[in-house]
Amino acid sequence: MIDLKKMTDEQLVVDYANGNNVAFDVLLSRHKSNVYSYIYFIVHNKELAEDIFQETFVKAIMTIKQGRYTESGKFRAWINRIAHNLIIDNYRQEKNEQTISNDECEVDLFNNAKLSEKTIEDEIVNTQILADVKKLIDYLPDNQKEVLLLRYYQDLSFKEIADITGVSINTALGRMRYAILNMRRMAEEKNMILTAD
Repeated sequence: MIDLKKMTDEQLVVDYANGNNVAFDVLLSRHKSNVYSYIYFIVHNKELAEDIFQETFVKAIMTIKQGRYTESGKFRAWINRIAHNLIIDNYRQEKNEQTISNDECEVDLFNNAKLSEKTIEDEIVNTQILADVKKLIDYLPDNQKEVLLLRYYQDLSFKEIADITGVSINTALGRMRYAILNMRRMAEEKNMILTAD
């Protein structure tokens, strides 16, 4: 009997398309942590991340079962692209809905430390630096933020990032360069010190 765990992603996709459901279980266990982490890092909401995560793999199952999977050798990039598109769909849907008021939230949005520009004095320096970097990332244009998150938080290559985002490698590299330049400029403007020295 063939050990499914030793098979490549592409072999598992073919095996699953041919009726071996266990092959998809191996694909899921191989990629679930990476995909979920990517989704959660962007949406910052556990329930929403779980919903998008499930929808990502449902779409993958349907596409493979319908014989429409054509991303030979690029399963990881392909599954991340599905998640990425679902996240964008979710944000578009949110924009079309009415803006929530502070009265409708269980948490007081105006007294949320995460939304405050002031630092918490008792935090250790490294934690503060990470918080400052995260704030700067949030100010980046979406296309620069996306490349930065995929590169540094998902550890993807620029080739994989280009595949996921549907741009050339040079465009992905350019977006990363501008993201870093913008973050440096914003840090200077806000007098942020992003080193522990």
